[in-house]
Parts: sequence; C-alpha cells; structure tokens
Amino acid sequence: MIFLKTEDEIELLRKSNLLVGKTLAEIAKVIQPGVTTAELDKVAEEFIRDNGAEPTFKGYPNPYGGVPFPASVCTSVNGQVVHGIPGNVVLKDGDIVSVDCGVKKNDFCGDSAYTFCVGEVAEEVRNLLEVTKKALYLGIEEAVEGRRIGDIGYVIQQYCESFNYGVVREFAGHGIGKDMHEDPFVPNFGKRGTGEMLKSGMCIAIEPMITLGNRQVVLENDDWTVRTKDHSMAAHFEHSIAIRSGKADILSSFEYVEEVLRKN
Repeated sequence: MIFLKTEDEIELLRKSNLLVGKTLAEIAKVIQPGVTTAELDKVAEEFIRDNGAEPTFKGYPNPYGGVPFPASVCTSVNGQVVHGIPGNVVLKDGDIVSVDCGVKKNDFCGDSAYTFCVGEVAEEVRNLLEVTKKALYLGIEEAVEGRRIGDIGYVIQQYCESFNYGVVREFAGHGIGKDMHEDPFVPNFGKRGTGEMLKSGMCIAIEPMITLGNRQVVLENDDWTVRTKDHSMAAHFEHSIAIRSGKADILSSFEYVEEVLRKN
C-alpha cells in the first residue's frame, strides 16, 4: 500500500533527511587513508543520537534470515555495492566507499547515500561516480505527478548503459515515510509509461547502484554485503524526494557533504 503524505508529514520527513545529510558530512570530515569503516560508523551513530534521532539501520531484520544489521550505517568499499558492514577494514588511498545512512526522528525516516573517494582515485572510477550521481538527478527530474515509476528507471538505465556501465537489478529504491522501506519499489531500470503512477504526496528514495563492469552481484558470507560478481568497482548515490505536480522536492541534501569536500 502506498501512503500519500500531508504537507506536515513531508516537512517531518525533510527534517529527518537533512539530519542524514549532516551525518554524511560528519563522516566526510574523517574519511581518509588509514581510517577504518568502524570509525565511520561510530561518528555516525554518535551524531545521530546527539541530534535526538535513532539510526534506523541498526538492528534492521535480515531479509535472508541471518543476524540483524549490526551497525548504524552501511559502508560498501570498492566492489561492494550495498549493505557493507562497518568493521576493521582500513580505507586505502585509491579506494571508494559508499556510505548509506538512515535515521528516524519524530516518527519519520530519512535515507540517503553518497560514494566517497579516499585519497587519489583513478580517473575511470571518478567518472563512474560522476555518472552515477548524474543518473540520480536525471531520475529525480522524471519523478513528477502523472509520470510512472518506469520513467525513472528508464532514464537512469539509458544514461548509465550509454557509458557501458552495469545497472544493478536486484536492489532498488523504495517508498519512505514512517517506515524506512515502504511501497512502491523503485528500480533503476525500466520502460517508459510502465509501473505505478506517480501522485503528489508520494515520497520515495531513488538510489542508482551502478558498476564499472558486469551488473551481476553476489551476496557475501555475512548475509548482508552485496558485491559485484566480477569484483569491479560500484557506486551508489541516493536521495529521498517528495512527488509534486511540478519539479520533485528533494528532501535530503548533498550540500553539507560537498561543502566539507570542497574544504578538504
């Protein structure tokens, strides 16, 4: 079931999503060679709780029946696509790390992701990140009242495949509200004019997951981490938005992150 949000509810969603953006900015301040992904998680959890919110990922049920997610953010390094568990992995010069963050505050959720470069990253990998982020915004441009879910996936797929990148099929965006994952399912591939009709008040997370090589993915032994089958690099960017009759309303923000990155 898809829940249309009121203006007051959208503003509560915005507050939660802006907190996610600020949390990602705190992480951006400490990402450098030599830092562990567990350290990133510690920064995130402390900041989220200090701001009166809860990390929605921590304790999230495992869809495959394994242990609940043990951390506050997902940290997916290099060929890991999504759901990487923070731990003793030491970030190295040339790595990339996708940080996906979710919070709940005032009963409403925020969800956003950003892929960071660690030190000096190869040009072909930087290009992957640039294209993936651009694809996110192209998808958002399609997310207006009267269009369909398939229109979003179509433009993301066409743009990324024009660079011969892989578009992950098994994982996708989703509705967001009082629950982190609501209907509808928002794939990063599709056909124009297909899927659920977009209505004003719908709130969704759009999150392209794009690979430098083959689009096939495998689940690692921890029953959480998803990586590329061919070990090629993967990028992931995500915004939560509200559907409007005109331009989509982006509820999350990369501005806090990118302000930090410009200073670094």
